[in-house]
Amino acid sequence: MTKTQVAQAITTTVELDTPIKRGETEISEVTLRKPSAGELRGVNLSDVLQMQTDALMTLIPRLSTPSLTAPEVRHMDPADLVQCGGEIASFLISKRAKGEDA
Repeated sequence: MTKTQVAQAITTTVELDTPIKRGETEISEVTLRKPSAGELRGVNLSDVLQMQTDALMTLIPRLSTPSLTAPEVRHMDPADLVQCGGEIASFLISKRAKGEDA
């Protein structure tokens, strides 16, 4: 697997239904990357897998590019929050559970 393929395997881009305003800038998509174990500190993994709002609002600022702030995440469209949560949860599922080759 090439470095590009590895990078693609551990990131995903989410196109936001409702762009986030940051001053004059409009953020219409967010790239999320697979978290390291340390980035999951203070978060209950079952809450992440169940897409609990508080867990997602903690993780999205840690994993997003551009890095979203906590207030930006709190004001996200719920559909965008759920979409980001689904992508983050998928990072935590093993390849075997997904039916992929290890």
